[in-house]
Amino acid sequence: MSKIDVVLGLQWGDEGKGKVVDVLTPGYKAIARFQGGPNAGHSLVFGDSSFVLHTVPSGIFREDTLNIIGNGVVVDPVILVDEIRQIEHKIGDIGSKLLISKRAHLILPTHRMLDAASEAAKGKAKIGSTLKGIGPTYMDKTGRNGLRFGDVLSDEFMERYERLKHKHEGLLAGYNYQYDISEYESRWLSAVQELRRFQFIDSEWVINKYLDDDMPILAEGAQGSMLDIDFGTYPFVTSSNTLSSGVCTGLGVAPSRIGKVYGIFKAYCTRVGAGPFPTELFDETGESLRKIGHEFGATTGRPRRCGWLDLVALKYAVMMSGVSELIMMKADVLDGFDSIKVCTAYKYKGEVLGYLPYEINEGLEPVYQEFKGWKSDITGAREYAELPDELKEYVAFIERETSCRIGIVSVGPDREEVVLRTEKD
Repeated sequence: MSKIDVVLGLQWGDEGKGKVVDVLTPGYKAIARFQGGPNAGHSLVFGDSSFVLHTVPSGIFREDTLNIIGNGVVVDPVILVDEIRQIEHKIGDIGSKLLISKRAHLILPTHRMLDAASEAAKGKAKIGSTLKGIGPTYMDKTGRNGLRFGDVLSDEFMERYERLKHKHEGLLAGYNYQYDISEYESRWLSAVQELRRFQFIDSEWVINKYLDDDMPILAEGAQGSMLDIDFGTYPFVTSSNTLSSGVCTGLGVAPSRIGKVYGIFKAYCTRVGAGPFPTELFDETGESLRKIGHEFGATTGRPRRCGWLDLVALKYAVMMSGVSELIMMKADVLDGFDSIKVCTAYKYKGEVLGYLPYEINEGLEPVYQEFKGWKSDITGAREYAELPDELKEYVAFIERETSCRIGIVSVGPDREEVVLRTEKD
């Protein structure tokens, strides 16, 4: 009996989950998204091609791999159809490769309007929403008002749609928010019908049957651990559970069926939108990280805030998800730095804290440890022995602090630009 392995982001998202899933996919027969929505932007680069996936699992470009949109995902049909068309333009029909859970919730056009109205009403207290309607959709889900893919198959679908739309219109009137959804609604209804060519499944039964039949499955997370609705930097978080525990509710599998947990982190830190970021850099170093690392949101295009690696937050994320193997991304971005800093603790009200406290929003001051940079181009490395000693020391330090092995070091954006460590390394 197989267990389901998991890929998670351990920071504030944008860690490079799409590339890692693509690299790992040859070892799996199915890839399943378990939470989040089109606020995800999973980038894949291979050869001269590049794609940003928002809803479709990142195994879609590998042959003979099933891709499942799980019940914990919220889906905007317009965005999904546009994404499918781009994929099919590249690799042909994916009708047999993409399965959609009947329990996955639909993002309505009015959900998007509610998102925008709510964010506008917050004024200076904005949380940095992507305005995709994700938060309001999860609110309807927990409020037991949501519309799901299974409803699309019902003769009463339009009646249910109009009922929820009417509820939203009442809420929008309270915001005094001006909007027009007519064009998007037309596209939305058309996209819903177009998606009917795909198989809507009872995903919890299908996935557990696959595991019973020893099919290797990889669960793909979206956003990052520090954006978890319960354990992230609340209220500057996403609307779903981004930790490994979210796999259980997002796909319908028991905790005992969780296998290996791959935790992905950048060799430094980035964040998009508002919220605490203790190691954020406002100087030339921060700008260099942004420029060299092309740190602009794959979904929003917004410039990412950049800073040194926050080891306190990383250790917290490793603990919360039971990470069994770390994967370091964008090590090559640090190639040109004379020295590299790592936050190993926080200062708060005169006290040094070695853990992530509830008071994360109250302006913690980072305590840094400095490392010598490697000042060399690592993009051509494919063996661990080829990496500079300074980078190996950086890797070893993170491993000691987290008590977790780094199994992969990414040295460039392409799917081939990775160093896979062996047991001897």
